[in-house]
Amino acid sequence: MLQFNEKNHSLADRGATVSDASPADLLNSIVRFVRRWLWVILFTTLLTTAIGAIYVFITPPSFTARATIIIDTRKVQLFQQQSLIGDVPVDPGTVDSQVEIVRSENVILAVIKDLRLAEDPEFVGPSGGLVATLFNFAHAAANGREPGSEFERTRRALREFERRLDVKRVRLTYVIEISFRSFSAERAAEIANAVADAYIVDQLEAKYQATRRAGVWLQGRIAELRAQSAAAEQAVVEFKTRNNIVDTGGRLMTQQQLAELNSQLVLSSAQRVEMKARLDRIEEIIQAEVPDATVTDTLRNEVITKLRSQYLELSNREADFSARYGSDHLAVVHLRNQRREIRRSIIDELRRIAETYKSDYEIATQREAAIRKGLDAAVSQSQMTNEAQVALRELESSAQTYRTLYDDFLQRYMESVQQQSFPITDARVISRAVRPLEKSYPKTALFLAMSTIGGIVLGLGLAILRDLLDRVFRTREQVETTLRTDCITVIPMVRDGAGTRLSSDNGSDLGLTDKRIIARKRNVLWTVVDAPLSRFTESVRSIKSAVDLSGGNKVIGLTSSVPEEGKSTIAAALAQLAARAGAQTILVDFDLRNPSLSRALSPGAELGILDVISGKTSLEDAVWKERSSGMEFLPCVITGADLAGSREILASSATKELFKKLQESYDYVIVDVPPLEPIVDVRVTAHLIDSYIFVIRWGHTRSDLAERALRSARCVHEKVLGAVLNKTDIRKLSRYEGHDDAAIYHDRYQHAG
Repeated sequence: MLQFNEKNHSLADRGATVSDASPADLLNSIVRFVRRWLWVILFTTLLTTAIGAIYVFITPPSFTARATIIIDTRKVQLFQQQSLIGDVPVDPGTVDSQVEIVRSENVILAVIKDLRLAEDPEFVGPSGGLVATLFNFAHAAANGREPGSEFERTRRALREFERRLDVKRVRLTYVIEISFRSFSAERAAEIANAVADAYIVDQLEAKYQATRRAGVWLQGRIAELRAQSAAAEQAVVEFKTRNNIVDTGGRLMTQQQLAELNSQLVLSSAQRVEMKARLDRIEEIIQAEVPDATVTDTLRNEVITKLRSQYLELSNREADFSARYGSDHLAVVHLRNQRREIRRSIIDELRRIAETYKSDYEIATQREAAIRKGLDAAVSQSQMTNEAQVALRELESSAQTYRTLYDDFLQRYMESVQQQSFPITDARVISRAVRPLEKSYPKTALFLAMSTIGGIVLGLGLAILRDLLDRVFRTREQVETTLRTDCITVIPMVRDGAGTRLSSDNGSDLGLTDKRIIARKRNVLWTVVDAPLSRFTESVRSIKSAVDLSGGNKVIGLTSSVPEEGKSTIAAALAQLAARAGAQTILVDFDLRNPSLSRALSPGAELGILDVISGKTSLEDAVWKERSSGMEFLPCVITGADLAGSREILASSATKELFKKLQESYDYVIVDVPPLEPIVDVRVTAHLIDSYIFVIRWGHTRSDLAERALRSARCVHEKVLGAVLNKTDIRKLSRYEGHDDAAIYHDRYQHAG
């Protein structure tokens, strides 16, 4: 039955296996991969390196000169207060714009004209180098002729100039680097400096032209503004005259008078309120007849001050005498009468002050009324002139606007005159180009290194591609992963007659005359007998061990996906090994379409398995024997009629009875059955075979073909005991698997046969 591995063969788990691999395993995988495809990598690397060397050899050297300019943010403005045309703030976008200006045709054409590059063969003639020569040839073939007119030469020189010119900003600075490549070192420096100078001149010319156009426009505008300003000022004067408006220091007279009256009214109202407060206060004091109460003026009145002093003195004496002699004493009564007279005098003096307050209050009231009357008159007069004042303001505003515009444009016109005489540019050269000492292209070491590295990368890419497209079986893991069955062993490639030795116990040596004795020959079929310690024999022993460990499997069928994979050889070797171990073993050639074992072991056989099945002969009369190992062989002798009904023969009850008899008579029944893919005969043998050994030819059998063959024959698939990798190149196998045991059996292979 089919033996399944406990491995998960999904792509996700493959990735997990790779990621979980130790560094040593990963390194070994890389080493094996490189060993497998070393010839591809070396060939590609040598090829690309040779191509790089040829290119360096045939390409003429070119030199690159560099000049640098800076966009100066600290502008020196002589004879000017402000730029007439407006200076753009220097930011990264401005610097990038200046880079494009340096690359512009305007600057390049100026250099071409100044240095007469349209007549230089380097720019209008065939360029050096294989690639450039091919390009020029293709261009000439497309256009049909060489450039003849001055315009055509100039345009061609322009294209070549642009191809060799490189302008870039130096990191995040305001510095611009101008590089030019030429076949001549002196010519490269000359052109790089010429480009920098042409850019500076272009900037100066652009500013001069802009300033000149602005000055011409300003002249006409100034004359227009002068006339407009004069007309506006004349209209203001005439309006004031018509409306009797007098201006006093920027304000109308009615406005000034109204402001003064309003201020006086506020002051008079405050004075009236103050007088009223004083009058009310003193009247309250008088009505209450409080002698010690006071107002501000009483503090400054000498009479009241003196009376208050006497009053306080008498009060103190009265209190003292009352304490000594009692309140009814004559002296106390006398002092009380004196104190009452003094209080009456204080009240009289307060009434006199109250009359003064009343007079001041009446005067303040009359004054306030007079001011308010004058204010009302002024307000009435101001309201009458409001409409005229609004119109006047409009006229004055218009006149002021025209005057301001006229002064501003006149100042700018004067600045433009100065700028025309002293133009200033924002850019300056900080490093002029000098003659380069070494060529810039091609860099021999760099090109060779790049071509070598590119060859290695390309070789690795081709190796990876070929490894991915290699859809054949190379390792045990591939067999187990693809077919989901155990890979029993790996059988090495053994060539016919390669170091084999004939035993002395074959039929001819013993003088046997039985025609059904298998004759020994010098080929791979007898390797297990002639080289019992070889790797081939050890691999066959692994198959026998797997059969023995499976338990109860006596009828073993060997099949493959397609012919020529070595199943017949493995069947014969397995049968010989089992027979030499002392087991009763019979080898059956059941490949009715291609009985290769019968042709190799019994070329003269006249009776075979088909004759036994049909009853024409007995099993004993059809069996051949090999004396040295004791193996018996049941050949297959077919005719055209037998071949046509092969499927019916395999599925017949007579065939089943034959195999039942074989199981009873022999310990091992090794059956060479047809391959799975080309014909369907093997599928009807499933009821006859206990287990199948699936033979795969190393490096030859396609994995998808073998997988499809087993999947299409489920009855066979379910009985597959395992697979074997046959005809394996052991030395190459070490490049795919993680161990190299070829050397262990190297000496034994030399004598296998």
